[in-house]
Amino acid sequence: MDKKSLSERDICSKYIAPAVQQAGWDMHKQVREEVSFTKGRIIVRGKLHSRGEAHRADFILYHQANLPIAVIEAKDNKHSVGSGMQQALGYAEALDVPFVFSSNGDGFLFHDRSGTGSQLETELTLDQFPSPAELWHRYCQWKGLDTTAQHKIEAPYYDDGSGRMPRYYQMNAINRTVEAVARGQDRILLVMATGTGKTYTAFQIIWRLWKSKQKKRILFLADRNILVDQTKNNDFKPFGQAMTKIAKRQIDTSYEIYLSLYQAVTGTDEEMNIYKQFSRDFFDLIVIDECHRGSASEDSAWREILEYFSSATHVGLTATPKETKEVSSITYFGEPIYSYTLKQGIEDGFLAPYKVVRIDFDKDLQGWRPPKGMLDKNGELIEDRIYNLKDMDRTLVIEARTQLVAQKVTELLKATDPFQKTIIFCDDINHAERMRQALVNLNPERVAENRKYVMRITGDDQEGKAELDNFINPEERYPVIATTSKLMTTGVDAQTCKLIVLDQHIKSMTEFKQIIGRGTRINEDFSKYWFTIMDFKKATELFADPAFDGDPVVIYAPEGDDSPVPPDDPLADEDGISAGNDTDSDDLEFTGEDEGKKRIKYVIDNIPIYVIAERVQYYGPDGRLITESLHDYTRACVQKQFASLDDFLRRWSDSEQKKVIIEEMAVQGVMWEALAEEVEKKQGKPLDPFDLICHVAFDQPALSRRERAEQVKKRNYFAKYSGAARQVLEALLDKYADTGIEHIEDIKILQLEPFSQIGVPIELVKAFGGKAGYNKAIHELEDELYAS
Repeated sequence: MDKKSLSERDICSKYIAPAVQQAGWDMHKQVREEVSFTKGRIIVRGKLHSRGEAHRADFILYHQANLPIAVIEAKDNKHSVGSGMQQALGYAEALDVPFVFSSNGDGFLFHDRSGTGSQLETELTLDQFPSPAELWHRYCQWKGLDTTAQHKIEAPYYDDGSGRMPRYYQMNAINRTVEAVARGQDRILLVMATGTGKTYTAFQIIWRLWKSKQKKRILFLADRNILVDQTKNNDFKPFGQAMTKIAKRQIDTSYEIYLSLYQAVTGTDEEMNIYKQFSRDFFDLIVIDECHRGSASEDSAWREILEYFSSATHVGLTATPKETKEVSSITYFGEPIYSYTLKQGIEDGFLAPYKVVRIDFDKDLQGWRPPKGMLDKNGELIEDRIYNLKDMDRTLVIEARTQLVAQKVTELLKATDPFQKTIIFCDDINHAERMRQALVNLNPERVAENRKYVMRITGDDQEGKAELDNFINPEERYPVIATTSKLMTTGVDAQTCKLIVLDQHIKSMTEFKQIIGRGTRINEDFSKYWFTIMDFKKATELFADPAFDGDPVVIYAPEGDDSPVPPDDPLADEDGISAGNDTDSDDLEFTGEDEGKKRIKYVIDNIPIYVIAERVQYYGPDGRLITESLHDYTRACVQKQFASLDDFLRRWSDSEQKKVIIEEMAVQGVMWEALAEEVEKKQGKPLDPFDLICHVAFDQPALSRRERAEQVKKRNYFAKYSGAARQVLEALLDKYADTGIEHIEDIKILQLEPFSQIGVPIELVKAFGGKAGYNKAIHELEDELYAS
């Protein structure tokens, strides 16, 4: 057998797998082949989307289920033994495994990231592959685990029999936490972007520690009632009868797993602090969801509960660890033992990318000064000064401004999808109600169909809060638009939310990240792959802050007896958020007390507002918003890949399928949807990707798809075909003019009209003499289309 002629898969099955099995690995329980551990970044093109390439490891080796310790990257025998090593090291870093192998079937190059071997890289023969016991021993050395700790980290995951496995980053977070507990660490912080499954991660951590009897009584704390209920009914359901939710201030010490709101176990009066009915050592594990939040008072619920149960292990979960000059999550918990960022989630294809529409109004940017002696709508004398963006909807309400925001939102919805779930973040309850009214009046047909098309969902409105579950339920059409202030900032799992509107003053990075997180979830069943952010108050300038998606840095230093446990967000305090009672008082109206003087909110109903700037920004491949012109950005992207127009034309002509180039360029950063929208608006005609690139990157005149199709017809290209074959080609040309090149390259198009009226697909292909003849005709058609 000529080994050089074997495919990569043949090398895997004939040489690598036997070597691994011979070393003692259980091929059914400890080895997985061709493991895709990311989904591939979502690439949006018009109303279509595709995914970039997923990361796929040829082999992952496990000590036991969900505890990976090694990765093997295979290449065919035309490559050297170590040619897959750099690729494998990238996979190993993501998968958090220390042992990395590359092979071409002749042997292995072994890279030891743990530092437990005599050298970093070693060449091994096929029969020298390490045994499971050898790698496990070195793994435990790497992790600093003694014999007792080794047994503890072997606690199994929950398995419901469906084959569901945690995503790779969830596995990393779970394993690192269980390992930290096994080593005796008692304060642990996990940082995971919104939408990445923190609650499921928490469940698996608790399950493993509980089932192995390392932790016998566990408290899960959250700050929203809906979070506790969702957790109990969904991810935590397997705990069954061992679990209870603390409610009505009743304590029953016969359970093992307790779920509670901060508010349900604390209060301002000593007798309200019902958690003291538990002994201080009752719980040995406390998991704190959204641990960046706390209470506004000095004696916060956060501080009281955690200090009371200080002997327990505390695990904090958050997407946004709070690090300011006043408060610090890290000072309390220590450095995060694992972080998974929004940028990484988007890159992996687990989170949705976004575009930003920034709209600026004249009075916001240029300011407005009232004429002397002017009274507002309520007869209040307006203080004589210049009002600008920071005053809008807090000190000064301009009714026309609210109307214009609602109008721009309505225009976007009508132009895209009037039924896409939308959250509009307002400054307070009054603002949210005014926004609701404006949207109702701008969408009378929709509201007539169902009065719940627009709903105000705020902490003071029982009917609105009752609709929150329907809003976040993908199966429920209504409500479509939710106006809110603070209630929906965190913990609202709105999987199908496609539009986030920011008409709120947001200066807190923590709050900003939480709000953006409302849109980052993907729901493929309901075609939610990306979302839009409309910003009316410059909140998205925070995207440019290095702290937006960077690693948290401690900048708080407690003095004396100061507690490192963070109180509430200062901005949140202004809006009356309190964890001090049993209701969802997260959304109380801004009271406006300032140094003892009541702040007056002026309402103006007789001055106009105009849009003076509107721009669209896009999430780029490097995780930053693209702020340069799309034209310049695209030109730079293309010229990185193609040295000249001739270089591009040669690659386009040589390609078997044009969609491969289109997808490659999307992965490299070309934003087809946005580019087509911008260029076609100027050109006044739909353009092929080919013409978009030639025009934007190489300054060539652009032909529309219809113009290209007409040129082919004039050249009488179809003369050599007759009958069904000619009819198919003419129909394909029309399809190209309507929808573009990618569709005509897919043979499945023959199942659609008008092709189905000409004949069944197998007959149509036979008209060209078979599949080879059909493909040849398609390539000739493409050559004709781009001949000019």
